[in-house]
Amino acid sequence: MNLDLTRRTLLHLAGASSFAAAAAAAERAEGGGSSGGPTFADRTPMRIGTVTMRVRTLDTVADFYRDVLGLAVMERTATAAVLGSDGVKLLVLEARPQALDESRKAAGLYHTAFLMPSRKDLARWLVHAALNRVPLSGFADHRVSESVYLDDPEGNGIEVYADRDPSLWQWSDGTVTMGTDQLDIDGLVALTDTRVSDYAKAPEGLRIGHIHLRVGDLAQAEGFYRGAIGFDPTRQRNGAAFLSSGRYHHHLGLNVWQSAGAGRRDDATTGLAWFSLEIEQADILAAQEQRLRQAGVEMAAIANGLEAVDPWGTRVRLVKV
Repeated sequence: MNLDLTRRTLLHLAGASSFAAAAAAAERAEGGGSSGGPTFADRTPMRIGTVTMRVRTLDTVADFYRDVLGLAVMERTATAAVLGSDGVKLLVLEARPQALDESRKAAGLYHTAFLMPSRKDLARWLVHAALNRVPLSGFADHRVSESVYLDDPEGNGIEVYADRDPSLWQWSDGTVTMGTDQLDIDGLVALTDTRVSDYAKAPEGLRIGHIHLRVGDLAQAEGFYRGAIGFDPTRQRNGAAFLSSGRYHHHLGLNVWQSAGAGRRDDATTGLAWFSLEIEQADILAAQEQRLRQAGVEMAAIANGLEAVDPWGTRVRLVKV
């Protein structure tokens, strides 16, 4: 496969007539925002740990994350699958064969963002996706990172990306500059062999850099995730807010683009069940618990931490690591 064929293949897989059209699709997918980062995002006081989803077709979805993203199947039963990278649990799939599809207008998961350790790893994965004709929904340069978008077999959004060096990120008054520009496909795939895939498995260091949620109200969501959980705001834009820990560009995206006014989620539908935030310092977890109690948030004790429920019923596990 030569470079031109790779470019044509990528455009076909993204269902776009040009790279500008693919960037526009990424604009819709991220709202002009960006992704998460490997080494940097994983060293912050809080970071995304595991994402758990309810799926109807367990084998199909588990095989997709194994074959397309290269995640290792760490555990698999008739009712659940646990997948990860170099021994770290990243994704849990719970079988719900009778579940109905969660509406795109409901609160819930917008996408899970898998962060590659390097730009070359992103290039290797992109060639792997192209050679295996994996449908893509968009790709873009977000200035702090480079991203590719796709969906799993049940429509759960996925972002695969690599961060630029944090020294290149531009900040002004606590706001990080992000955008949605045309992805440099030539420069990216030039880092690897476009004729054959050498992406047999996810690289060591692959993590979930951020999670992006649909919510019913931005002010209410920020009251929970900023006021009680303790994330810092990094950017706001057209019905969306981005928050992080430790001056990462964002660990959490929130939007009301389709879900404004949404009520409590239905646990009998597919989609996000819970996600975890890993916390290294005990005093941070203690402060979170105090703020959550003061806010009257529904909580429960779990191993090494606690589980809180956001205003729409999404469970957030705060785990001391």
